Amino acid sequence: MKPFQHFFLLFFSFLLLPGCKDDSSDPEPAKELLQLVSVKVGNSSLQTGSVSTGIPTDRPLVLRFSEEVNRQGIEDKITLEDADGQPVALTLSFLDQGQTVSAQPAQPLRSNHTYTLTIDELTNSANTSQFPGAAYTFTTLQTQLRLQSLTVDGQPLSPGGRVHGLDPDFTIRAVFSEALEAGAIAASGIRLSGPGGQQIAVRASLEDPTTLLIKPEQPLNYLSRYELDITSQFYTSSELSFSGFRGSLYIQPDPEPKFPLISDEALLTLVQQQTFKYFWDFAHPSSGLARERNSSGNLVTIGGSGFGVMTIPVGIERGFITRQQGVDRLEKIVNFLATADRFHGVWPHWMDGTTGRVIAFSQYDNGGDLIETAFMIQGLLTVRQYLNRANAQEAAIIATITRLWEEVEWDWYTRGENVLYWHWSPQYEWQMNMQIRGYNEGLIAYVLAASSPTHPISPEVYHQGWARGGAQQNGNTFYDITLPLGENLGGPLFFAHYSYLGLDPRRLEDRYANYWEQNVAHTRINQAYVADNPRNWVGYSAESWGLTASDNQSGYSAHSPTNDLGVITPTAALSSFPYTPEASMAALRYFYYTLGDRLWGPYGFYDAYNLTVPWFASSYLAIDQGPIIIMIENYRTQLLWNLFMSNPEIAAGLDRLDFSAY
Repeated sequence: MKPFQHFFLLFFSFLLLPGCKDDSSDPEPAKELLQLVSVKVGNSSLQTGSVSTGIPTDRPLVLRFSEEVNRQGIEDKITLEDADGQPVALTLSFLDQGQTVSAQPAQPLRSNHTYTLTIDELTNSANTSQFPGAAYTFTTLQTQLRLQSLTVDGQPLSPGGRVHGLDPDFTIRAVFSEALEAGAIAASGIRLSGPGGQQIAVRASLEDPTTLLIKPEQPLNYLSRYELDITSQFYTSSELSFSGFRGSLYIQPDPEPKFPLISDEALLTLVQQQTFKYFWDFAHPSSGLARERNSSGNLVTIGGSGFGVMTIPVGIERGFITRQQGVDRLEKIVNFLATADRFHGVWPHWMDGTTGRVIAFSQYDNGGDLIETAFMIQGLLTVRQYLNRANAQEAAIIATITRLWEEVEWDWYTRGENVLYWHWSPQYEWQMNMQIRGYNEGLIAYVLAASSPTHPISPEVYHQGWARGGAQQNGNTFYDITLPLGENLGGPLFFAHYSYLGLDPRRLEDRYANYWEQNVAHTRINQAYVADNPRNWVGYSAESWGLTASDNQSGYSAHSPTNDLGVITPTAALSSFPYTPEASMAALRYFYYTLGDRLWGPYGFYDAYNLTVPWFASSYLAIDQGPIIIMIENYRTQLLWNLFMSNPEIAAGLDRLDFSAY
């Protein structure tokens, strides 16, 4: 038999044998494969069999499957560990009808660290497809250490910014993007320096892995500025780079009163008396006029001296001097003024207190100054009403004042136009070419010019020149306060003071404004702006307020909400007593009790301060000191308002300009 025939026979015989049944059950069919389509972190894909690099630290791990996965027990089947085997807590969420699993780490991953994502066996939701499991190893992106927030006693401090009003024993809380380790923090990377660059010892501790607490070793000095530097030498255990941080810290003034507490009335009198000394004790010995400032030598100022003249009735009535002393001083002043340089009856801004000769205020300003002269005439007319015509000495002073008043050629300073001009020089004539137009401190010049019995202006000069045909009106609202006249936010506060030392605004009204409402609104806006402190200056508050013209650390400026240099000038708030008595009293208490050791001196409050620098003036200015005395007195007794307004010429002039209700 051939071989192939033998094989065929055997095979056929096998087919004919009866079947034998196996006692074991049939095996289950193999499940289909559940596929893991992708694993991504942000835009980065993870791969098996290699270490993926540059993976973001702050994004979820997103697993996309081919089918909806079975969620039962899945939290234990998707895990993340760092290189040391420490687990990272994950929060799972499901998208795309359960085909996508998002695994969000409870905390951002550490920069430049290795992690392993492990996925155990999973099935689909019907338990008919199976994923056998996989592991993905990746290294996170090398990033900078970020300072997420920094607060000082709860106040946020931004890079290059400042916080103020701090307690001397403050705490800095810095929150970083990465976990910190106390042993890895470079002590030299945290620096606190004080005035003069003095290095302040600090201690640092961890509140939690990402939060660093910094405190000075000793309480710091009141009313001082400190600089915080967290430099690029600062690092974590992963040695991340850090770009650094700098900010300024300001300690609050010592809240303890610097002087014994007295009643508010006694404090008002004390301020008036101490400030009066500037015009009495420091007056020029030859002329009796006020020096421009406490360093002016022989230079005296006409406007500031006009304010000083008005303080003499206050000094007499308050008992700072006797009446005879006051009358003798007034006699010296008016006799000197009668012989001093005048230009068409108008005095210069500055003059020599010994000779009466003009001192140039600027190159072309070496002649008559109509505004400064208006301030002097306001003062002279006020004291004229105070003096007794039945007394021979006082009657002679009255006669001299009247002559000086009537010799001012107000109409000549119009140049034949419907406006007053500020300056005239015998050498440069009208070279200054500065018109007096509202709204500013110049209202008193127009009222006096209209009131002059000898050289009056026409009403058209007031309406077209000063009022600009109504163009000086504002009507806008700032801090919920409507401002009738002037520039937005009101300008410097001396606008509400200089013209109103004698001119009583309480019932003063014309077709353009009610001037009491104007001055109250202007003052309230100024105080509200400072309390709001949009530029974050140090030392601004509801009780530390007042922006007006004064000295500052760099010179002199007309400070206002639109020219805010961080400078508070006491005269601004104190000369506003008639308009804002409560806010002005709060300011007075703050200036005296809180800052008095730096701000109070031989002639009352120094001119200004800037706590951001920090800087305190050592200067006194006549135009700032005078309104303090006068306006406090107008608040208390209305003495100067009553005297000035009793002049019959003033009543006639206001009638001429159609003022009503005065």
